Amino acid sequence: MNFSGVSDQTLVGRLLRLPLALIPPRTTLPILQGKLRGMKWIVGSSNHGCWLGSYEYHKRKAFEESVARGGVVFDIGANVGFYTLLASVLVGARGRVYAFEPVPRNLHYLEEHLQINGIKNVSVIEGAVSDCDGVAQFDESPSRLTGRLAPGGRLTVRTVSLDEMMTRGELPPPECIKIDVEGGEMLVLTGARVLLGNRRPILYLATHGPGLHQQCCELLASFGYHLQPIGVNSLEQPDEVFAW
Repeated sequence: MNFSGVSDQTLVGRLLRLPLALIPPRTTLPILQGKLRGMKWIVGSSNHGCWLGSYEYHKRKAFEESVARGGVVFDIGANVGFYTLLASVLVGARGRVYAFEPVPRNLHYLEEHLQINGIKNVSVIEGAVSDCDGVAQFDESPSRLTGRLAPGGRLTVRTVSLDEMMTRGELPPPECIKIDVEGGEMLVLTGARVLLGNRRPILYLATHGPGLHQQCCELLASFGYHLQPIGVNSLEQPDEVFAW
């Protein structure tokens, strides 16, 4: 059930959310639905939809249907680990997940979620995926969900390029990549041109803004990708894109 699909701008939505505010942030609860059902989640780490099992409902359902056992998944912009945990369960013991996250407060929860669930098939890489290896400024923002690379950011983070890491043999080729980097999408894709051109992993890409959405779609189309919107009716709407 898509609990998160009930708008908080409606009376029903506000009433449904009232009891959630009473749950102490450090409470650990079981996730209620989806392939992560029964896994442990720290309530205050992120959106309540995560433990309710309705976070990014349509994208989560599509992700569950396309990630194969034994595969390799890159979670770029792992945040506190919802898709990292999901990918871990989907690929199984013979698969591998690489979670990329630059923000210390998110990394803390990410590592904690892996620990309390006994996850052994995930490697955490502290860094922001970009078009080259180096360092950059990062704007954490008040919300854990919206941090991004930005020239005026107060946090200095390591940046990594997927192509450069793979050239050095630090990463295996992935079958699936999830990208949610709050405006840094083109940097990620530009730094993975060789990977995209040669391996063509499937992509779950969140885009932020019409111009950036169009640029990403055009770049992926140039590599021969087919594009499909997630949760909306038209590819022209800047939102979630499934590319294969």
